Amino acid sequence: MARLLLADNEIQAMQDYANTVSIKRLGYNDHGPVHMRTVALNTLRMMELLKKAEIKTSLELEESGDFEDSLVAVLMAGFLHDIGMTMGRQDHEIHGSYLAAPLLDRLLQKVYPENILLRVSIRSLALESISGHMGNRTIHSLEAGVILVADGCDMEKGRARIPIALGNGPRVGDIHKYSANSIEQVRISAGKEKPIRIDVSMSGEVGLFQVEEVLLGKIAASTVKGYIELYAEENGKEPKRYL
Repeated sequence: MARLLLADNEIQAMQDYANTVSIKRLGYNDHGPVHMRTVALNTLRMMELLKKAEIKTSLELEESGDFEDSLVAVLMAGFLHDIGMTMGRQDHEIHGSYLAAPLLDRLLQKVYPENILLRVSIRSLALESISGHMGNRTIHSLEAGVILVADGCDMEKGRARIPIALGNGPRVGDIHKYSANSIEQVRISAGKEKPIRIDVSMSGEVGLFQVEEVLLGKIAASTVKGYIELYAEENGKEPKRYL
C-alpha cells in the first residue's frame, strides 16, 4: 500500500493542490505532500509503540482484521487526510472524506482483491480518520485516534517556512504559522508510564499556542489519550508535563 500511495499521480496532484490553496490562497501553513507524509509516518511510529505495549487496534478487537490491516487504514488516512484543503479550509475534513472514497476503493481493490469485507472495514476506518482529524467530531476507533494525534504532532517550524517567507501581511491563520515557526522539534518515543511519549521543544513562548490550543486539544479528543505522555520544553528549560 505504501508503494501504491507514493506512486499514485492523482494523489500527488491532490496533495500538491491542497498545499497551493493552503499557502497561496489562504496564507496558511503546509497542508501538502510533506505534511501528509509526515502525519503518516507519525502514525506508524505511534501504532508500533501501541503494539509493543500490547494495545489492540479496533480492527483487531472487532476480529475484522489484523494489525497489518490497521496499518493500511492509518497509512491511507495519513496520506489523504488533508486533500479536502483543495476546496478550502472550512469543513475540509468532510470534503476530504468524499474526495478520498474513490481513491481508497481503487487502491484497496489492488491489495485486497478477494476480500470485500476487509476492504469495507479498512475504508470505513480510513474515512473515520479523515473526517475526525480536526478533533471536532466524536471518533471511536483507536486508528482514528492515532491519526488525530499524529496530525497535531506535525508542527515543527519547517511547516511554516513558505507562508512566512511570502510575507503577505496579516491574515487569518497567522498565529498557526508563527507558533509553528517556534517549534524546533517534536519527538515521538516510548514513554515510561504510558506507551507513547511526545516531547515538544520550542524556541519561544508563542509555541505554547501550538501545544495547548492545537496538539493538546487533539489529544483530548482522541481515543488514545490514555496512552500518551506529553511534555513541552522552551529554550532548554525544565520540560513542562501536560499529560
